[in-house]
Amino acid sequence: MSTITGKSALITGGGSGIGLGCAIRLVQDGAHVTICGRTEDKLVAAVDVIAAQAADGATVRHIVADVTVEDEIAAANAFAAEVTGGLDILVANADGSMHMGALADADAEAIRATIDVNLTGTILSVKHAIAPMKAAGGGSVIAMSSGAGGFPHRWLWAYGASKAGIDMFCRSAADELGVDGIRVNSVQPGIVDDELMAFITAGGPLLDHYIENMPLGRVGTVEDIAEIVRFLAGSESSWITGVNIPIDGGHHLRQGADYGKLFG
Repeated sequence: MSTITGKSALITGGGSGIGLGCAIRLVQDGAHVTICGRTEDKLVAAVDVIAAQAADGATVRHIVADVTVEDEIAAANAFAAEVTGGLDILVANADGSMHMGALADADAEAIRATIDVNLTGTILSVKHAIAPMKAAGGGSVIAMSSGAGGFPHRWLWAYGASKAGIDMFCRSAADELGVDGIRVNSVQPGIVDDELMAFITAGGPLLDHYIENMPLGRVGTVEDIAEIVRFLAGSESSWITGVNIPIDGGHHLRQGADYGKLFG
């Protein structure tokens, strides 16, 4: 029996990419996982994939929710808690980048949309996890930040600023919620080979720049990120809170990626 067997978990943005990988990893160790996202067809397909890899007794469900709409993410947290009467794990993974480019040419609405889904969406997800986590006697929040939030990536500054906000928020939330037995940490993935990043990992000058500035010299996998999320979700990490962990092959030790290379 693993340390998360029988625990309840909500994963936002759980229908694809890193969110889907995290859901698979948690059900493999016996958790009851709820995934949410904005597109029901994607969630339904993901549930089938996740269920096929679930340990005996583990369950998976879905609910349509937009993390930027408070009533919807509140409902998703409550739905996830129905299985056990509380919520033990939140993986605040939903994100997006609606702006890329020079500051002088920035579109205000694209900036706002990027900050809204990444930072505001994470804050609202955690806000509505507090009550069900208290009901469970405590819990673990893992927020999905990015290497772009830890050090500059040229032309990806709107996304990076929103992710840096997540890291700061997690430290503040960890300080406030520790008294309730709620741990809050973030992970900062580097470039990961999933469907969302395929336009980079397929090859080209931007991928070359990533690899040149990565001591371990390879892109990450969804499983690389899911493993650290699993560690932070369970009692193996019970004395860890308020940290922002880079999972990036050492990229943070060198130079951030230059997204200007996408445009020649």
